[in-house]
Amino acid sequence: MAAPTPGRAGIPQPRATPARRISVFLSQHARTRLGLLLAAPLFWLGAVYIVALAALLVTAFWTVDSFTGQVRTEWTLDNVIDVVTGALYQTVTLRTIGVALLVTIVDILIALPIAFFMAKVAGPRLRGILVIAILMPLWASYLVKAYAWRSVLSEGGVWASLVEPVGGETPGYGLPAVVITLAYIWLPYVILPIYAGLERVPDSLLEASSDLGAKTWRTIVSVVLPMLTPAIIAASIFSFSLSLGDYITVNIVGGTSQMLGNLVYTNVGAANNLPLAAAIALIPVSIMVVYLAAARRSGALENL
Repeated sequence: MAAPTPGRAGIPQPRATPARRISVFLSQHARTRLGLLLAAPLFWLGAVYIVALAALLVTAFWTVDSFTGQVRTEWTLDNVIDVVTGALYQTVTLRTIGVALLVTIVDILIALPIAFFMAKVAGPRLRGILVIAILMPLWASYLVKAYAWRSVLSEGGVWASLVEPVGGETPGYGLPAVVITLAYIWLPYVILPIYAGLERVPDSLLEASSDLGAKTWRTIVSVVLPMLTPAIIAASIFSFSLSLGDYITVNIVGGTSQMLGNLVYTNVGAANNLPLAAAIALIPVSIMVVYLAAARRSGALENL
């Protein structure tokens, strides 16, 4: 074995092993290092997500044998045509979009004052406590939260005990209950992006607006909201997309109401019609593609 070559001042130089050559090469080529670092997660994303979506698209153009109930790889547009032209699917699509939009609007209206207080009013200690309080519901299971709201909204539940003495009524099970439950479940995902956007609004702008004589509402409308719009759009992506594909909450508190997720679930399970389920699933996928394209043009994706 060759002895290490003496370097300056007699200090031995490390041997040029293969591992050292690779290390030196990577230290000098940042793009190669970044590519190798991202190779594994990008491969996983491509294999699990993109391939799954491609399989979904292909399955939507297959058919089901009416006698055996087995899926046959015979290409047909019948499933897509039925979904696009069927009155049931059009009604459920509009209902699903309406619920998702309403949940998003409710969450944004609730999140804005909370996020503003956290970013601009609360001190560091109180801000940390509020962040923990917002994240705490995420520690509980989705099903636990949905069933908790089922008990709250039921006849004789917490809601009824609070409003009935003053002549109010519980919304019961239906679309209002779905909106309330989904708004509660997705609220933390809306607060945090808006809070992050408000933190990037310089306090000096608010002070300058006040010095120029602008009142609070004028400052919010003319200074804060234009700078906060990308963060609001980014936050809406979470609540809108998650509500668009939800079916569990609808099954728990929705009563007889149906959304697109329920139709997909029914056709995959009870009806055993995977091609039709795939065709229905293309509706929320298409909606989200358009929504994300619009969000990208607004620059909102940079706030995620």
